[in-house]
Amino acid sequence: MFGYNETREVGSVKERFLENSINLITKYQKISEGDILKLRYGLEGLYLTFTKIIVIFLLAIILGIFKEILILLFLFNIIRFTGFGFHAKKSSECLILSTISFIVFPFLLLNLDFSKEIILIIGILGTIYLFFYAPADTIKRPLPNKKKRIIRKAVTVITGIIFTALALILNHDSISILFIIAIVIEDIMVSPLTYKIFGQPYRNYLNYQKLA
Repeated sequence: MFGYNETREVGSVKERFLENSINLITKYQKISEGDILKLRYGLEGLYLTFTKIIVIFLLAIILGIFKEILILLFLFNIIRFTGFGFHAKKSSECLILSTISFIVFPFLLLNLDFSKEIILIIGILGTIYLFFYAPADTIKRPLPNKKKRIIRKAVTVITGIIFTALALILNHDSISILFIIAIVIEDIMVSPLTYKIFGQPYRNYLNYQKLA
């Protein structure tokens, strides 16, 4: 699912959880300031992952698409691993985006009938889009190395091609659609428009190179 760029939400449940956990740990063990920051980062990741997964899985069970969502999450993380993409600034934004992308969007599309021609067209267009815009970095994780960007782009595009081919080959309507949904979600995540809507800079590696 989507990550997010850390923005402190003072007084939030997350912050109370982090502070209480860190206070409990430091009460029984002496930890340096640097280690406390690492500990906070790790705990924050666990908290956000756990809470998002609970919400997503509960909604998936209620809507009767739990198995499909598990498959979609697996497929999406494969293509996102090299394609990277948008990260929300706040955990609340991340949860909302994850819910829309992995619950609302799939639930609607899984109830529609798509011909193989439509699947092929969406797969091709989605993969072409990835060619132009993947990988998309963030402020926290810029991609200044041109060679690595090219490699990630190539692998992401190849993954899109494989996903499209499998969607056509497999004789299973819902599974075929999930391959295409994974591509489309990644298209949204690497889109400059998504970054613009949420007020985040695009192609952060350019700023990184200017400072170098």
